[in-house]
Amino acid sequence: MLTKESSVLFATFSMWTNGQRMPTNGNLEPLRDFLISRVSKLVLIDQPHPGSGIVMPKIEEYTENKKAMNYSSSWWVYLMEPFLKLVNKNETNVLFKMRDFLSVIDWGIRDKTYYDYFIGMESINTLAGVILKKLGKINKVIYYVLDYSPNRYPLILNKIYLALDRFCTIHADFVWDVSKAIQPARISAGLDPKKSAPVIHVPIGVYPQQLIFTRVDKRRPFSMCYMGTLTEEQGPDLAIEMMPIILKKYPDATLHIVGGGEKNLDRLKKLTKSLGLKTCVIFHGFVVGSSDMANILSRCYIAVAPYRAIPGSIRQYGDASKLRSYAAAGLPIVTTNVPPLGRELQKLGGAIIAPDNKKGFAQVIMTIFSDRKLYTSMRKQLTEFAKSNTWDDEFSHAFSKS
Repeated sequence: MLTKESSVLFATFSMWTNGQRMPTNGNLEPLRDFLISRVSKLVLIDQPHPGSGIVMPKIEEYTENKKAMNYSSSWWVYLMEPFLKLVNKNETNVLFKMRDFLSVIDWGIRDKTYYDYFIGMESINTLAGVILKKLGKINKVIYYVLDYSPNRYPLILNKIYLALDRFCTIHADFVWDVSKAIQPARISAGLDPKKSAPVIHVPIGVYPQQLIFTRVDKRRPFSMCYMGTLTEEQGPDLAIEMMPIILKKYPDATLHIVGGGEKNLDRLKKLTKSLGLKTCVIFHGFVVGSSDMANILSRCYIAVAPYRAIPGSIRQYGDASKLRSYAAAGLPIVTTNVPPLGRELQKLGGAIIAPDNKKGFAQVIMTIFSDRKLYTSMRKQLTEFAKSNTWDDEFSHAFSKS
């Protein structure tokens, strides 16, 4: 069990741009911040995602509630740097996976600390943690899984991916899955459940400052919000395309889009212009602070998450941080059948599953606009759900079981 005397080695990844860590991996900083004040020593090995401005791992050591030191990998790991720069594109690359594995092994051998916990995001990091445990450097290994798909890569790579995931699920001491859909998918893909380490559901959380339940009469009437990544798979295009249908019945309706990325924003703004929606689709861009984002969401009336039903999508097995952020703002949610959390929230009474098309999606939204009793009920259920979904709640529960 985690105590003030515990030491933790945490190997993870993030995107780095202009010398700064981007919040692409939304679980990294919440777990780091949770641990800093609760353990005697935390070492974070942050491996820049392919496509970042840097290619070599950042190693941060935290003691006594503050960052004490920055370290680099050993010289022999740095021999990979010129080759990593040659293939530094935003896509899965075997050379980057080798870097991840070696950076963990390198630190584990160099550091004299015996770690109570090793937490590995992704299987390649966890594989290194399992080896360090065999070498007597680690007590417990936690395999922390943020996303999963049984059909993620082309044939050969997919077999390797599934084999690594299966190995880590069996040889780790605990598995932290962000979604309850992951373990059944593993079993369908060939995992023997009798050999699996204990699986703990550790969903994405929210910060207390995100819990802003603005009164209904203080919200923008007939306003909708979309927050998150702006790729087509996430469905922002569908959110824009449905607006002409809604405007016929609710001419004052607005759609607020929170998210960045120049390429995606250009695509969506062109679509908005082509449909004559420039006055009713508002782009807020990328919002860094969770409290700033929460303030935007809390002034809207309904939240949309129109995930597209794409075969093999990892969204079918992962958690949905945008749905949890919406709940923290007390926003009734309209989503598709893709994210498992959407189905859970529908059972709870806080979300409605809509068809993956503009007409069906718009119809559900207009139903909520027209039914104040339904709206009030959905809002109440989501408010109660969000109050127990903070990062501290989720990580405290996970470590109590680990």
